[in-house]
Amino acid sequence: MKKLALLSCLLFQVFLFGQNTVSGIVTDQSNEPIFGANVYLKGTYDGGSTNEKGAFTFTTDEKGTQTLVISFLSFETKEVTLTVSEMKNITIKLRESMDALNTVILSAGSFEAGDNAKVTALKPLDIVTTASALGDFVGALQTLPGTSTVAEDGRLFVRGGRAEETQIFIDGIRVFTPYSNTTNNIPARGRYSPFLFKGITFSTGGYSAEYGQALSGVLELNTINEPDQEKTDISVMTVGGALGHTEKWEKGSVSFSTSYINLAPYLELFPDRNEWKKPFQGGQGESVFRHHFENGTLKFYTAFDVTSFELDQESINFDELVRFKLNNTNLYMNGSYKGTFGEKWSISSGLSYTRDNSKVRIIDDKINSLENSFHVKTKLKKNFNNRIKLSFGAEYFTTNFDESLQNPFVSQLDYGFNSDLFGAFAEADIFFSKKFAAKVGVRLDHADLMNETTISPRLSLAYKTSEKDQISFAFGQFYQNPNNNYLKFHTGFKPENATHYILNYQHVHEGRTFRAEAYHKEYNDLITFSGDFPQPNANFANDGFGHATGLDIFWRDNKSIKNIDYWVSYSYLDTSRKFENFPTEAMPNFATKHNFSLVTKHWIDKWKSQIGFSYNYSTGRAYTNPNTTGFLSERTKDNHNLSVNWAYLLSPQKILYFSVSNALGVRNVFGYEYANQADVNGTFQRMTRRPAADQFFFVGFFWTISDDKTSNQLDTL
Repeated sequence: MKKLALLSCLLFQVFLFGQNTVSGIVTDQSNEPIFGANVYLKGTYDGGSTNEKGAFTFTTDEKGTQTLVISFLSFETKEVTLTVSEMKNITIKLRESMDALNTVILSAGSFEAGDNAKVTALKPLDIVTTASALGDFVGALQTLPGTSTVAEDGRLFVRGGRAEETQIFIDGIRVFTPYSNTTNNIPARGRYSPFLFKGITFSTGGYSAEYGQALSGVLELNTINEPDQEKTDISVMTVGGALGHTEKWEKGSVSFSTSYINLAPYLELFPDRNEWKKPFQGGQGESVFRHHFENGTLKFYTAFDVTSFELDQESINFDELVRFKLNNTNLYMNGSYKGTFGEKWSISSGLSYTRDNSKVRIIDDKINSLENSFHVKTKLKKNFNNRIKLSFGAEYFTTNFDESLQNPFVSQLDYGFNSDLFGAFAEADIFFSKKFAAKVGVRLDHADLMNETTISPRLSLAYKTSEKDQISFAFGQFYQNPNNNYLKFHTGFKPENATHYILNYQHVHEGRTFRAEAYHKEYNDLITFSGDFPQPNANFANDGFGHATGLDIFWRDNKSIKNIDYWVSYSYLDTSRKFENFPTEAMPNFATKHNFSLVTKHWIDKWKSQIGFSYNYSTGRAYTNPNTTGFLSERTKDNHNLSVNWAYLLSPQKILYFSVSNALGVRNVFGYEYANQADVNGTFQRMTRRPAADQFFFVGFFWTISDDKTSNQLDTL
């Protein structure tokens, strides 16, 4: 018995002698201990976890060089390769993972609207339930800070820039003619239905090097990757009707929608100050085809619309009304592919084609224009790890524009241009920690028509001061070729350019978002011309300049008051320019110094209704009074617009919708038209300019037919 005990003791000592002890401490980058981290030898069952002091210890039979793996939630997994004998009393520091939800966001100058965005300013549903938007995504974005109210135009005017300075992309591919054609005092609308888009990124400055040819802003629309169900949508409205359908299969789906608008019945009930010879009529069709591969998705988007109308408008310079007639056909096609390949590589590629044909008559002038434009783009992205992401790519734009003019004095005058532009970009996202990140990029563009090459540096920084707060800074150089109205008469230009400086503060917590953003823009090489408007014999130059300085504030809250969601926007803008035919530097007439917007939506369970209103205010816009010596030195009266809507849920799949724009009937003035010649008293007479429709009443019935009888139409409208 004594011999057996002695043998067991000797064997136990040999066993202990054959084992090694692994020990150490695990901390974060601030030397704070991490409790509960997993520590083990790779490829074995030997390991343990850290205690409240971050310490760990375990024994192993392994010998020689081994790999020690340390992992913990929200931290990067770390591997340490040493000999087992060296794995004693070691100190290991883990870095926080950048995949965590509370990582700093590079957000200066950008608003995101989408269900997958980390910080959402607007949701896709907001586009069609904002009272003043009237179902147009552009109208909803005009309630955000950084935009100016130019109600008679309808397009996006961003931080003192013209509408042409904000470019629109669908799935990353350029849209060349995103707005419907119109005439004076009748606002344009976005051509595309908001129902087909899952999210929106609206950049009011400092945007990525991926985007060029935009001096002021970028709006990116992303189509739905995959609809959640098969359904049929039917809409009957006071101004027309629409039909849409979605079909799904194993690896793909297709959605299409058609609509028809005719204002004739509406104008019979609510006439405006124009004499319509042929009220506005429009037909539109859209479709999205999707096919899913193992590592990516192919999408094909196409949209076609036809617009026509004819009317007579009053003018102080003519005894008779001025005739305007328009026929427009527009085709837009967009194909894109997004997928992954290799190790942590992804690709985004696509192309678009635009064909826009307009036939316009202004008094006796007949103008026929045809634009054919292509955009091809490829972008590659490599995630080296969750701290460094590199993207780079190239793109090619080409435009062929032809226009002809006929009148009793000119048999036919032809003009136009062919333009080719090559662009390349590279950009890196660098996360130094969960609190500090940077985006560094550069873009190169070469315009063949003007034989000009530009290089645009871009930089964004973001620092998270707390779990709820962060500050950001953005700087960038931006170039844009002159638009068609100039290039069709003259090509000896160089690109216009703007430099952006942006400082942003953002607070996000439990359904509440606050943003304050100060910015400064410097414009150079803006286009100038002689005469009243661009024409073949005008003197063109690149000697324009200007600036825009301002402050944007945004607050959204959907938690404080039960069943109420609201947001408030305010913008201050100080801007002036010397461009176009300006004789001196002045604040342009499309800019407003103060803009305020309040949007509120209230759900009433008892009534099965959502009631909303939007109030927009802006200070008066600049105009020139020829009876005085100043240029754009006087201001119109302030602009006020209160719009209301009511959505009543008849059943989970049927909704009745009412909307009234400018419900108070305020006679807003956007400028004054003066006579070209003085009367006998030496005074230039003026005419008040107002929008063609001071009020707009809209009633619609929407019906969704699907297999899911419990779906709420308010969630899909």
